[in-house]
Amino acid sequence: MKKILFLLVICIPFLANAQFPARLKDGLKTYLSADSSSYIKLNFVSQVWARYNQNNPGSTVNGELQNNTFDVGLRRVRFVMSGQLSKRVAFFVQFGQNNFNYLSPRKAGSFLHDATAEYAFVPKKFSLGFGLNGWNGPGRFANSSVSSILGLDPPIFQETTNDVNDQFVRKLGVYAKGKLGKLDYRVSLSKPFVTQTASTTVDPLTLNSSYSMQVPKQALQGYFMYQFLDQENNFGPGTTGTYLGRKRVLNIGTGFVHQDKAMWSKTLLSDNTVSPDTAYHAMNLWSVDLFYDAPINKEIGTALTIYTGYFVYDFGKGYLRNVGPMNPTNGTKNGSLNGTGNGAPLIGTGNTIYFQSGYKFRDKLLGESGTLQIYSAIQYSNFDRLKSPMAVIDAGVNWLIYGHNSKFTLNYQNRPVYSSASAQAIDRKGEVVLQYQVSF
Repeated sequence: MKKILFLLVICIPFLANAQFPARLKDGLKTYLSADSSSYIKLNFVSQVWARYNQNNPGSTVNGELQNNTFDVGLRRVRFVMSGQLSKRVAFFVQFGQNNFNYLSPRKAGSFLHDATAEYAFVPKKFSLGFGLNGWNGPGRFANSSVSSILGLDPPIFQETTNDVNDQFVRKLGVYAKGKLGKLDYRVSLSKPFVTQTASTTVDPLTLNSSYSMQVPKQALQGYFMYQFLDQENNFGPGTTGTYLGRKRVLNIGTGFVHQDKAMWSKTLLSDNTVSPDTAYHAMNLWSVDLFYDAPINKEIGTALTIYTGYFVYDFGKGYLRNVGPMNPTNGTKNGSLNGTGNGAPLIGTGNTIYFQSGYKFRDKLLGESGTLQIYSAIQYSNFDRLKSPMAVIDAGVNWLIYGHNSKFTLNYQNRPVYSSASAQAIDRKGEVVLQYQVSF
């Protein structure tokens, strides 16, 4: 914690009167037509973390016990090239890397996030796209515009199949999108990747549901939001986390994910023996959520952001997945149910309530060095495999030197630790992260 605060303090003198090129605020554009309707655009984002983490019990690095870790890593580095080549033809390509820290394989890891071509049969109302895409359900943040996140991360539990049968929440398939009045919709049909090529560990076949290793069935998903006030841009799949008072947005959304026979498990017979036959389960997920983002006082620049939702996930009985972003350790010795490092059971069969809020102070609160935005978030889940509720709390502050283009984020997260034997919460651990983001 002291190391992270020290890094923030020593930066302050060098950031006074910081400037950012205004023409890069929304990306670097090259126009292809006199009326500016056709263009090619380049965007970039880099998010670097300096972190102190209280590791889960028994966490190790190459077999050596580590009670806590201080590290620096690249959480996200992305390059996006997109364009509207004509009234009906568009493309979107994203390339980059995630979660590169001192444990990562060197000189490897960058990959395609998106690669799509799109044709508008009815401009603005109905477009059909093909390729590696993230037009997902079940919630608003199933695919986020990462440069505009309110805190450090979007609600990770909405990235439901991340790197198990997709490529960082993207799948190969076809999607339809558009706006019908104030109704914004997206629907996609895709062929998930086989789990044998997953970059994360896939749980073995047990009495608890896990991802099937059979040939995957098609996945159908969608998300629909009614936009009561200002209309949001739906050129790309990522949704905005906070507009910093630039829009008045009030949306109610609902979404779903369905994949037949996505999961499997063993079953117990009436005599309490394990059946020789494998049981298959569909993945059925749905949600309803609300997003509000608006200025409080336009003249001085104060703004409020609120997001909340209710999520019902069915991956089959007993499914549970630990998630540890850019995990600072790589093994355990007699550890907890959470697994290693900063892992926590964020995704599973059960119900989740999520709430996030942020308040942006007036413009130039810090003079030419920008302003501040405070935020907090809680994920409260009842998973059928856990004997007590799972609650993860985040709180922090954004130092908006030049909006999202140049900002520091200081975040504290508190997570529960569960016993492997009882599935009861037995402790809580914390993590402090200082992030610096540059984007255009």
